[in-house]
Amino acid sequence: MWRLSRVCHKTRRAGYSLEDFRLKRREREKALRQARRDKQLVSKRLLLNDDEVQQEATMDTSSEEKDIVGLFNQLQHSGPEREAVLKTLSLFLRDSSAQLAFIKQENSIHMLVGLLTGTDTRCRLHSVRCLHELSHSPHPSVASACLPATPYLLTYLSGQSTMFTELCLYTLGNLCPDSDLVRDKLLAQGIIPALANCMENQKHNSVVVEAVGFTLSQLLQTKEASSKIIPCVLASTLPTQLLAVLTPDHHFSLGPAIECAWCLHYLTCSCEENKELLACGALLQCSTLIVSLGGAAAQGNKEDGLELLVCPLLRCMANLLSSCTPDQPSACLSDVKLAAALCALLQAYVRTRPALARETAWVLNNLTAQSSFFCSALLTLNLVPGLLQLLPFSQGINTMILRVLANVAHNKKESCVQLAHAGLRSCLSATLKLADHEALTLSMDILYMLLASSPQVVEDFVRQGGISLLESFQYHSEEDLRRRSAYLLERHLLSSSSHTDSTPS
Repeated sequence: MWRLSRVCHKTRRAGYSLEDFRLKRREREKALRQARRDKQLVSKRLLLNDDEVQQEATMDTSSEEKDIVGLFNQLQHSGPEREAVLKTLSLFLRDSSAQLAFIKQENSIHMLVGLLTGTDTRCRLHSVRCLHELSHSPHPSVASACLPATPYLLTYLSGQSTMFTELCLYTLGNLCPDSDLVRDKLLAQGIIPALANCMENQKHNSVVVEAVGFTLSQLLQTKEASSKIIPCVLASTLPTQLLAVLTPDHHFSLGPAIECAWCLHYLTCSCEENKELLACGALLQCSTLIVSLGGAAAQGNKEDGLELLVCPLLRCMANLLSSCTPDQPSACLSDVKLAAALCALLQAYVRTRPALARETAWVLNNLTAQSSFFCSALLTLNLVPGLLQLLPFSQGINTMILRVLANVAHNKKESCVQLAHAGLRSCLSATLKLADHEALTLSMDILYMLLASSPQVVEDFVRQGGISLLESFQYHSEEDLRRRSAYLLERHLLSSSSHTDSTPS
């Protein structure tokens, strides 16, 4: 679930129109963005502690309906054994058929609510555990049945017990995806301000912050999030609270940072302009953490699970950059370490996690498409040779790297000369032999800029068989490739070749 960039590479030389290609790309990206909006990527979580795992292993939880009826009847009578019955019931409710059997009992949820609001602390904890098990049900009818409990779950988010608050949060998060009715009720009951208050009151409790992030992410992924939920979130203190978690220190474990980063991603890919998030400093905050993670990757530190944080951060940055005006990236981001960090992440994940490497290159494309500062940084920090090494990789990595190089080439004529000296011209001879249409088109775009920048580049290309390579495209099935190759031959190469042939040795 991520929004493709609206920023394309910047090849706009006079007399070399790419408008048809850009139009096709925009239509394709529009379709992909719509598919992202239509697809719900929600999930549910079940909290377990060691005692519950051990108990579950020693009992049969595939309950018959009569077992649930028996437990329900026992709960209707007060006594010292009620806590034990609740504990047993929570284990039985792990079975989907038992969940359906329980909600069929008259006033079953109201009974749990009564215990949830009672004075017995242990019974309150076990009753919310039962509700949590029910919220994990695959049956949407179970979520609707739990509606009477939601106002109390929201109220108890301000409680003092971490375990109790955590269970309430994950229960609410599990209930969100299943029913429009449940979501509408939760919004009307004030779930957004309740999450904001919980985040503020428990900002030093990493377990609760992670649970808030999960619950909020469940809401942000629902189909009506753009119209009903995101405006409420942006009007609250949640965006700044989410950003506060994304710090490059070790105050929090990875869990809270991952959840909050995904929340920000869902916000950025659902808003067209992202003005509120940009005003909150989201671009700078995400880039600062990327610099820290890229520095760790450059030193060989690829901690397990770290990619789960890198992924949403990259997506946030790319979406935010695509919403920027041309002068914003340079104003917000002035640390050349960001370019080095992105290149380090590319090198770190290109073999083990190519999808993540492609998204890293996507951010680098958006960054260089908007900022001449970072185009120059790739050259001054000598990062281009490392990018050229990635051109043989497939799965969209090479095409995204070509976009980055096109941005740099378009920056200024001197950049083209530097790219040629770094070995780009010879690399293009290889990419022009690829079967991928997009890679071929981008390679010709870049070659045009290189040939226009220096007669020496033209001579080198002619000397190494460039004319015959481009002439071979006259038999290509794609008309636009035939047209591009013919333009390059007529504009730069054939006249240069005849001049070279007539020059005495």
